[in-house]
Amino acid sequence: MTGRAKAILGTVLRGLGLIAFNGAILWGLSQFLRGFELPSFGVACLVAATILLFNALLWPLIISLALRFAVFTMGLGSILMAALVIELAAEFADNITVSDWAAVVVVLVLTVANILLTTIFGLGERDWYYERVVLRSIRRVVKRQGREIQHSDVPGVFFLEIDGLAEPVLRRAITNGHCPTMARWMQDGSHRIVKWECDLSSQTSASQAGLLLGSNEGIPAFRWYERSTGQLVTSSSAKDVAMVEERLSTGKGLLAYGGTSRGNLMSGDAPRSLLTLSRVRDKLYSRDFYAYFADPYNPSRTISLGIWDVITEKIEARRQKQLDIQPRVSRGGIYPLLRMGMTVVMRDFNIFSLIGDMFEGVPTSYATFVGYDEVAHHSGIERRDALDVLRRLDQQFARLERISEFAPRPYKFVVLSDHGQSQGATFLQRFGETLESVVERSIADKHDVAKIAAVDEAWGNIGGAVTQITNAEGATATVVRKQVERREPGADEARFGPEVELHELEAKIEGESDKPDVIVLASGNLGLIYFPEQKERLTREGIESAFPGLITTLATHPGVGFVMVDSADGPVAIGADGLQRLATGEVEGADPLEHFGKHAATHLARNSGFDNAPDIYVVSMFDHESGEVAAFEELVGSHGGLGGTQSEPFALVPSEWSQAPEEIIGARAMHLELVRWLEEAGVRPKEDA
Repeated sequence: MTGRAKAILGTVLRGLGLIAFNGAILWGLSQFLRGFELPSFGVACLVAATILLFNALLWPLIISLALRFAVFTMGLGSILMAALVIELAAEFADNITVSDWAAVVVVLVLTVANILLTTIFGLGERDWYYERVVLRSIRRVVKRQGREIQHSDVPGVFFLEIDGLAEPVLRRAITNGHCPTMARWMQDGSHRIVKWECDLSSQTSASQAGLLLGSNEGIPAFRWYERSTGQLVTSSSAKDVAMVEERLSTGKGLLAYGGTSRGNLMSGDAPRSLLTLSRVRDKLYSRDFYAYFADPYNPSRTISLGIWDVITEKIEARRQKQLDIQPRVSRGGIYPLLRMGMTVVMRDFNIFSLIGDMFEGVPTSYATFVGYDEVAHHSGIERRDALDVLRRLDQQFARLERISEFAPRPYKFVVLSDHGQSQGATFLQRFGETLESVVERSIADKHDVAKIAAVDEAWGNIGGAVTQITNAEGATATVVRKQVERREPGADEARFGPEVELHELEAKIEGESDKPDVIVLASGNLGLIYFPEQKERLTREGIESAFPGLITTLATHPGVGFVMVDSADGPVAIGADGLQRLATGEVEGADPLEHFGKHAATHLARNSGFDNAPDIYVVSMFDHESGEVAAFEELVGSHGGLGGTQSEPFALVPSEWSQAPEEIIGARAMHLELVRWLEEAGVRPKEDA
């Protein structure tokens, strides 16, 4: 039997299996679901077969005409259209009753049943649907839009970033069976792990700017104060991130030559982007969602998996309390829904956007998967539910690998991270006070201290997605835009939850009068202290004159590893029992940087040279035996400063690519390696690197 004949036979057998399985589900539903009646199991199978044919033959046409409707109704329109398909299928048989609401229930139940079927038995995997239906549909859509499918023998490269995953954690996850796809790549010899060290600050905006743009100059933390403009800048603001990218971009970023950016903070100069924070104020092109909505069951699948994720979060939070697992933080309120958005919704949009890119033959794409980082922050970096998120993401990488066989060009996959995380009880949990309160009691009551509470990064992702929708065309976009403007008149981007309070504090800081005397910011276990009334950064001598005892109070606090300030002799790191002059490496007393890594002084000296460097950097205590830090935010797993695995990201790259240097220090250095590999692979022109 020829390969083609085997493929046809496999498709037929798979289709018959799905018809029988879904027929059984429909027959069972008809026995108790009011508004849904079937006369027999045979009729149920007939309806299942009709649904299968509708989806394969008519759905691609329906969704190509109604794609904008599906996108701008957040997928709910697609569920309603899928329900309509079931009602139409029922018209082909006698004695069938299907009410509108019952059809929606049937869609959801069929989706859940097929998820379970796929998970337990591997039967019903919908990759064949993408091979037989979606690929052909995307070709028609691309041609209709005047673009060309990029056929090539040169392999394209997809960069799959797992936000916040440290290299040692990845290795243990591979060894312990949580990442079977990546484990197989390692065992087959197709990939190898390259370890690198990120910059200070060890967080996404600094790392992605370096990786995608080749520079992260002037990004001292997740949020900072710009002395030159008097503005508070935050990496969860679309406006601020766009400003940073414009400042750093040379037009020749990692994705500049025909690449796409999916779900990132920075675009990497990609011509096309989706849910990329620096570009969300650009027009939204609904075609980028085509691969997702081309499967009628994807929206209901995402909703079902999202509900399960919320249930999982509730179970795991209760389990931590019952077993008294420490450290832990509160995981109530709206967090379970935020988690669902990051671990399920954003993941699915990214994966299917990549599938669409793959079927177009784009040369490079970079996608950020934020689910692990979000869960590790609240659960712990190697707790059960964090590793489960990693396992499910690994399954999606396997899916991309399978579907790539049908793409118009071969593809190579690079899995990488932008930084890691370090774990530990928080500063507040350990010492009963916050960094802000330490500063307040040190400088007396006459000074106004602005306490800027940490805001979950997920709010920025949500606000960015809504902002991109409001910039689109259509009725739904108009409704969303009006709602945002009603909440925040004159707003040019959407803000939700704590982001609204942060915006109000920004207005106070950026006002002409009544500026606070001191601003305290936190980024994991990195603290930044600014004196906004000062036009230039204060030196150690100036701080001790204006705020006597503040540096000593901070440096000798048991929760602080060291502080860094400028001085007449250059930047200096000061600990409880000694100091290091960063310009010369001279140490007096005990070296405060001894356990923070051999490149700690280099990172600190570089950041001290930024125009927007704070007057005082504060890095929390670090227990080098346990690897624990004390975050200034209420997070179990944190990153942003120094100490532990937060500075240890990785890149899992094809083994055939040339060897990298033994040490890759900083995101720019890693960017140069990625560019070199793309040049060697023939995906990027060498002369324009």
